[in-house]
Amino acid sequence: MGSVRPYETAKGRRYRVRYRRPDHTEAEKRGFTTIREAQLYLSTVTVSKATGEYIDPVASRVPLRMFADSWLRSKQPPMTKPSYYATLEQAWRSHVAPVWADREISSIRRSEVQDWVSELATRKSRTVVIRSLGILAGMLDVAMDDRRLANNPARRVRNLPKHGPGKRRVYLTHDQVATLAACSAYPTLVLTLAYCGLRWGEATGLRVRSVNRLRRRFVIEENAVMIAYEIHVGTPKTHERRSVPYPARLDSMIEAACAGKRPEGLLFGDGVNHMRNSGAKGWFANAVARAQLFDPSIPRVTPHDLRHTAASLAISSGANVKAVQRMLGHASAAMTLDTYADLFEDDLDEVATRLNDAMPLVALPSGPQTRYARLQ
Repeated sequence: MGSVRPYETAKGRRYRVRYRRPDHTEAEKRGFTTIREAQLYLSTVTVSKATGEYIDPVASRVPLRMFADSWLRSKQPPMTKPSYYATLEQAWRSHVAPVWADREISSIRRSEVQDWVSELATRKSRTVVIRSLGILAGMLDVAMDDRRLANNPARRVRNLPKHGPGKRRVYLTHDQVATLAACSAYPTLVLTLAYCGLRWGEATGLRVRSVNRLRRRFVIEENAVMIAYEIHVGTPKTHERRSVPYPARLDSMIEAACAGKRPEGLLFGDGVNHMRNSGAKGWFANAVARAQLFDPSIPRVTPHDLRHTAASLAISSGANVKAVQRMLGHASAAMTLDTYADLFEDDLDEVATRLNDAMPLVALPSGPQTRYARLQ
């Protein structure tokens, strides 16, 4: 139970509510302008205690940063990939903490979160906005788990940024791949990326023992990612080991890459140090420039574009979606279809052509007579 009592202030009569918390300590809330408001608050407290949903207002008067360390620790490797954790930490420091770190969690309103999301969307990509909102919501979830907050104002936010057209993908032809490899200091690596669809970290993480030369297969079980200029070695993106075939024409080149190296040695490079993608001024960019692959409508060609190229070349050769999914290491065939839907446009025309060829003669009425014709 509790009580409602009036008291006088310079602005007139106000009402205070006194009640006992679930642990039987006394609590008080002042400032109600009408007795009805005070009684309604007391009733709400009484019901919340009875249902076990009571939240102590004092416990909610803490800053968001109190939950940041706990939430970030829950996302540290091995719970997530090092590269993903680095993006979370960066988003917290750059976008979330400056606005919300010192705010008391009980004072955060959904309308404020919506305004923040809308403003951030004018400066950053949809991915950054969604990630930053997820960080805020995740930390407030921790507060809810600690019984410091009744609901999460960062959940069910409306009017999130829409999907944009995204970065235009680059699909090289067989001839362009051959030219790029010839102009490169590492032609075997270029051809492996373009015909096997490996991610950069998967290719540079390959070891001599990962090569099954009898079956012409790469066993993908490591991923080498550079974070803050340091190479971090872990499992592939989907955490699953997979086998990827390579073309027979790469046999001699793969044999040369393995020569003189121990089974634990790295396949590409000197066998000891992981190769690095040196960006806009490195060996790959220079190879692209020498191969004259620049298109005025495309800002640059990157090693990851060779992964897209591998998908394109495989699909154009007649590979089914399931085979392409396994080669690329996607979680599902649906993901492959969603990612490379543009590469399947020609399949629609082919379906129509095959249906037309298979369609039997159909009787069509034409006045008093009936004529037979194939639908065109």
